[in-house]
Amino acid sequence: MVEERLLTVRDASSILGISEKEILELVETNRLPAYRVGGVYLRFKREQLDNFKTTLKPYSAKIASHPKITFREKLSDFFYFYDFYLLSALIVLFILIVIFHY
Repeated sequence: MVEERLLTVRDASSILGISEKEILELVETNRLPAYRVGGVYLRFKREQLDNFKTTLKPYSAKIASHPKITFREKLSDFFYFYDFYLLSALIVLFILIVIFHY
């Protein structure tokens, strides 16, 4: 007789592709079956995780349906966050050109 290995929260997280915090929330809301070992440690059966994974696909599809960020938006964000550094570099470059030109 082969004993079934129970999986940890970290294992369940990697199998389902969600964070450990989300795993704990699913267990607290009784959406994901879990076993407590010693009243403290959570463990999961692989078969139950595989069954739950099929119900998780619509959730992950919602995340994937967000629009992609365009190059223009990325460029706009870059200049918004780094404008001070770019301006400072241009001023330093201008000062160096003025100093060493004469």
